[in-house]
Amino acid sequence: MHRNDDKPEPATPVPLDAAGIFASIGEVPYEWHVDTDALLWGDNAADVLQIADRAAIATGRGYGLFLDPDNLQNRFDVVDRASGIDQGAGVPYQIQYGVRPKRDGDAKLWVEDTGRWFAGPDGRPQRAHGIVRVINERHAEEERLNYLSRFDGLTGEMNRWHLTEVLGTALEEAIRYRSSCGFLIITIDGLGHINETYGFDVADEVIAAVAKRLRARMRGGDCIGRFSGNKFGVVLKKCTPDDITTAADRLLAAARDEAVQTKAGPVNVTVTIGGVNAPRYARTVYEVLARAQEALDGAKGKRRGSFQTYRPNAERDAMRREVMRSSDEIVAALNERRILVAYEPVVLAQSRKHAFYECLMRIRRHDGVLVTAQEVIPIVERLGLIRLLDHRVLELVAAELVAAPELRASLNVSPASTVDPDWWAGLSAQLRANPGIAGRLIVEITEAAAIEDIEDTCGFVGRVRDLGCRIALDDFGADYSSFRNLRKLGVDMVKIDGAIVQNLSHSEDDRAFVQALIDLAQRLRLTTVAEWVQDEESAQMLAEWGCDYLQGELIGRSSLDRPWRRRGDAAFAG
Repeated sequence: MHRNDDKPEPATPVPLDAAGIFASIGEVPYEWHVDTDALLWGDNAADVLQIADRAAIATGRGYGLFLDPDNLQNRFDVVDRASGIDQGAGVPYQIQYGVRPKRDGDAKLWVEDTGRWFAGPDGRPQRAHGIVRVINERHAEEERLNYLSRFDGLTGEMNRWHLTEVLGTALEEAIRYRSSCGFLIITIDGLGHINETYGFDVADEVIAAVAKRLRARMRGGDCIGRFSGNKFGVVLKKCTPDDITTAADRLLAAARDEAVQTKAGPVNVTVTIGGVNAPRYARTVYEVLARAQEALDGAKGKRRGSFQTYRPNAERDAMRREVMRSSDEIVAALNERRILVAYEPVVLAQSRKHAFYECLMRIRRHDGVLVTAQEVIPIVERLGLIRLLDHRVLELVAAELVAAPELRASLNVSPASTVDPDWWAGLSAQLRANPGIAGRLIVEITEAAAIEDIEDTCGFVGRVRDLGCRIALDDFGADYSSFRNLRKLGVDMVKIDGAIVQNLSHSEDDRAFVQALIDLAQRLRLTTVAEWVQDEESAQMLAEWGCDYLQGELIGRSSLDRPWRRRGDAAFAG
């Protein structure tokens, strides 16, 4: 056992080397007596600030002589002219500025000055203390990021955000002073082909070279920026419609006159241009961009390497207003639960017993009129709203399958929804929550969509079947799928296009074609449904040829009613 007097004596603490620590991390402390202008620095001031003459920076005024005259702000601005109030703990500040160690030299240090000033009896700053830290690398990175936030790294021209900002200023000035300006969208033709043929490095060389050529042919006050991957935007200040055409002709020639020399060899390049005069034809930045793009689309439709300027078109503008009105109405219908489902019966060809119902979307307008899917689908696909409608119809059909255990139903899905993660998540969630409905649900996709990308469609079919649903190929025969494609798709059912079914009793060609389709489906062990069956004669022929199901006006029209709820109509064929 040790006695108390045997305990070792505590080690003598080593004094903290504050100066050494500050020096090692590139920082120097200071204290500034504002009232006398005396400026006291830590011992490492010469090392950090690279100013050998300590006496030269012994006052605030002396230190100020070493500050870069281009500084927007320095310590004197935030302390000597401070507007804050010291409540007793001082007022903090932090600023960045440049220091030139040699007052007549170009070398510059970027420093961050962090401190706190304290007030005297009059409430004004009396003294301040803080730390000056050299931040050359950080400042360089901040400058790089700031540059990239406004300029394109490949071409050195303005990026889209900065170009749009400049366009807005030019448009405001044109409106204020009752002058005009112009805007051009320029696209490099065939850049995707250049990517595929030569690689992205060569494509980047082409983009940079085109930017340089365009810049060389522009007027002094005009601005150019990279609008997107293969597009540039040009702001033409103080220009008439004739000036826009003249500028576009110069830029077209700049791109095509000489091949671009790349590491893969010479590459011939053309550009196509769309332009608009503002504020004559566009009074907002959004309108300028939209109408220049519209003109560009027109030029590309005419021929590559051409220019087109925007001109008003009453019919086109009316169509655009109608599309916008339709968009608003469809969104309102979704929000107000005015998306409905109509049910069209499908029966067994031999017995005419009900087999299932095809679920068809309807939209009820505010005036009560029902709008069919065929009337709105082209519009909603253009507007990108089709997936929202598909999702809503899926919810309604799933709810009906849950409410009616005897119901079997088919559901149409648009091409956009087949690759939409939200639609897949919705289908999976419905089937997990209601295990009994998968076997009673048929998912329909059109033949045209299926053959557009066979590999993607095969993946879609496999996922649907893995979830326990069947899948049908709608409008079969309209696009003449090959035997090989039909076998590869792996669908369960084909629905023969109604356009070739409706005239069976009058067209020998249609009879031969439909009979061949049914025979092909039977050989592939696929179930067949004939759509648009109009008369009894056609129904009899289809049954004789071995068609499994019938659908159409002869069988029954679509209805918002739930026919299976009526007495005597509860039994479905398996």
